[in-house]
Amino acid sequence: MYTFFSVDDHIIEPANVWVNRVPEKYKDVVPHVVEVDGRQLWEWEGHRELTMGLNAVAGKPREEWGMEPARFEDMIPGCYQPEERRRDLLSNGIFASIAFPTLLGFGGRKVADFQDKDAALLTVQAWNDYMLDEWCAAAPEMFVPMHILPVWDVDLCVAEHERMMNKGSKAICFIEDPQLAGLPSYHEEYWHPLMASAQATDAPICMHIGSGGSNNSLSGITNPITEIAAVFTRAARASINMMMSDIPRKFPDIKLVWSEGGIGWIPAALERADDQYKKHSYWSHKASSPVLPSEIAQKNMWFCMIEEPKGLQWALQEFHAENILFESDYPHADTPFPRTQASAKVVFEGVAQETVDLIAHKNAEKLFNFPLSQELIEQYGTPNA
Repeated sequence: MYTFFSVDDHIIEPANVWVNRVPEKYKDVVPHVVEVDGRQLWEWEGHRELTMGLNAVAGKPREEWGMEPARFEDMIPGCYQPEERRRDLLSNGIFASIAFPTLLGFGGRKVADFQDKDAALLTVQAWNDYMLDEWCAAAPEMFVPMHILPVWDVDLCVAEHERMMNKGSKAICFIEDPQLAGLPSYHEEYWHPLMASAQATDAPICMHIGSGGSNNSLSGITNPITEIAAVFTRAARASINMMMSDIPRKFPDIKLVWSEGGIGWIPAALERADDQYKKHSYWSHKASSPVLPSEIAQKNMWFCMIEEPKGLQWALQEFHAENILFESDYPHADTPFPRTQASAKVVFEGVAQETVDLIAHKNAEKLFNFPLSQELIEQYGTPNA
């Protein structure tokens, strides 16, 4: 049996997340569910969106997958009910889980487009309060609290971060490349107050690939499978972008976590990043900092994997096992659920048990300061294969 800590799962937000937590005058402004021709859609500020489809296929045969919208009852309950999520994860040997948002974008970027900024801030705070007060409270020994931020205003980001850390949150959910979302880039000092606060509170910054939106979609591609298959290129770009910035040099204890970008590309990407950093350091004004991108990656960054047996072998040859984390991606299309144990057997074949334990749970326990519940581990025997 493998013992897992998943640093990348997703919540399909229940219909009452926002309407139960805002003043009456904002209930029709913040996200709420409406019925249209037998379908359930999300609506906010008059905008409607279909957010389900491939975001909620856990437990379904692949023949039934699709991008079309769904009703809540079309999903397995673990997609949006914390008690059922707990049961599903435990059945697969997953004893801790961090959940990213779905409706608001994986880093909360969509809220920045709200016209009513008061409603936008309430929307962020309501999601955060729901996650800590209801979702994580349903299984506090298992669900790791993480909060989103009002990404349109760095001062509000710092204030909300401090509010949530005081409330018990463990990590920040942010955007892998804010420039893609029309926000200041990581090469500006704009984000430094947030980075300083994250470093001071020892809060990992979790960035899910795709959280910046689809502005860098492959030109001319109409088949969404292509974008999904090439997602590792976004992980390489986003992480190298951060490695080249001043942020990890100015804040040397910052912790940066990249979800769902894979790991097999890391050795080649770091080799090229170091080479280019050396070649171009003088004209790009980086010569004063001798810290190479690969050194930043090894000291400040963690990368996540799901089903990547070859990628794991490649990464372990040139990178560190201590910087690799497990993710289950429940309930999205990449999840191995409900056969997580069988999947892991293929991934970890031939890997030393000490290394397996680091990747499967020990690295994450240390990173998020969230030890697995030994009581749960003892209570639940060998999970379903």
